[in-house]
Amino acid sequence: MVVEFLTFTVAVADQGTWLEVEERTWSRYLEQQPGFVSKQVWVDRDRADQIHCVITWADQASWDAIPDADVERVDAEMGEWFRPCTMRSFDVVRTR
Repeated sequence: MVVEFLTFTVAVADQGTWLEVEERTWSRYLEQQPGFVSKQVWVDRDRADQIHCVITWADQASWDAIPDADVERVDAEMGEWFRPCTMRSFDVVRTR
């Protein structure tokens, strides 16, 4: 398994709406993709304006199969709520 770790900066006052829009766009899209395992959304306790999306994929090939055009389309569906993000990736070496 691999983990896609995204960090978004979203003003605290905007987070409720941002989370709703993100849920009905990106979360719904990801749930339909082969190899998608799970998604968690975290709010940073030390930096309340930071939201982390932790997406688990069965393998790198599944994640890589997401077409760039789909990423652009779903980002566009976020409309005014689109926020750029930083991305990191991790290999899962153990789960319990």
